[in-house]
Amino acid sequence: MTPSARVQAAIDILDAVIAAARGQGASADRITAEWFRARRFVGSKDRRAIRELAWRAIRACGEIPESGRAAMLRVGQSDPAIAALFDGSTYGPAPIRAGETLAQGGIAPEWLVQRMVASGIDEQEQSALLGRAPLDLRANILKTTRDDLRARLPVDALNVPAPHGLRLPAGTAAETWPEFVDGLFEVQDAGSQLACMALDVQPGEAVVDLCAGGGGKTLALGAAMAGQGALLACDIDRGRLQRLPDRATRAGVVAETRLLNPGREVEMLTDWEGKADAVMVDAPCSGTGTWRRNPEARWRLDPRAIERYCAMQANVLDIGARLVRPGGRLTYVVCSLLDAEGADRIDAFLAVNPSWELATPALPAGRSRGKGWRLTPFHDGTDGFFFATIVSRVN
Repeated sequence: MTPSARVQAAIDILDAVIAAARGQGASADRITAEWFRARRFVGSKDRRAIRELAWRAIRACGEIPESGRAAMLRVGQSDPAIAALFDGSTYGPAPIRAGETLAQGGIAPEWLVQRMVASGIDEQEQSALLGRAPLDLRANILKTTRDDLRARLPVDALNVPAPHGLRLPAGTAAETWPEFVDGLFEVQDAGSQLACMALDVQPGEAVVDLCAGGGGKTLALGAAMAGQGALLACDIDRGRLQRLPDRATRAGVVAETRLLNPGREVEMLTDWEGKADAVMVDAPCSGTGTWRRNPEARWRLDPRAIERYCAMQANVLDIGARLVRPGGRLTYVVCSLLDAEGADRIDAFLAVNPSWELATPALPAGRSRGKGWRLTPFHDGTDGFFFATIVSRVN
């Protein structure tokens, strides 16, 4: 493909991403994969270039753009080489018209920027949220150590603050390596690894991962349990939860999975009520800490969405608390940097649950935020997280 044709292809993808963001449709990753699947003639080099152009445009636009062309023109405003490719050539974009509208730049929609500033996320922190994330691995201590894994990898890897974590360049195809097939590591952001450390699970304990999804944190918890104890992974999303058994088998983790019906979670977990030593509540959230991976996610948010997430977070926190035995603990986690979803949620829970108290685990990265702990790309090199560990007092 010519460079101009690549730009037009990126514009076509952007149009689909913008439409999906407005209608809460498929993710940019899925849209792009389907676009390429329908055009198998596009070679791998062209695919990489087109995807990079599209993601560059997504990152450049704070508000949702009017069109893919307007988004790419925003990129061209600061990059004359891109602007020059609007040349009207075959399969390329039409020439730029005088006075043509560009998409609005910035970090995010203005209302969201204000919420982030109020939550202590300044301009440097905001800008770092739109960088490109590296690839972090977690050595599976059921099968290897971090040092042994590093020695086996085909590329150089750096240590991260998480004790079993390694960092590789963005885009590394680590899941194609035999070490992954053999279950020696999982792909997991260092921040997510640290959130699992905050729960401090021990061999022999009874542990619940309440919002397990595909099981990334479940596998980390299972490794820390060293194959001893009982581990339950729950979720309301059948598709995501179905991925966990195969992952667990590969990793050597024994975990029960349980699909929950929305609104009936308490009823379906009565056998665990008051029995868990430790509960992980990785609550649904806005994902403001994950924009490095999903930059179009900031176009999908509005104040009402934040309110809905807060209601869901309060609900799953209450459900998780019912499962904890006296003296047991719960770690609440969100990949959001908004206080409404983090520090404020813990404050609200503790205000009406006086039998619970805060625990402060020792962690090698992050800073305190309210009654919990915060990680950010700028300060810690991880995705953005808030988490807090609370303990049910023995009466």
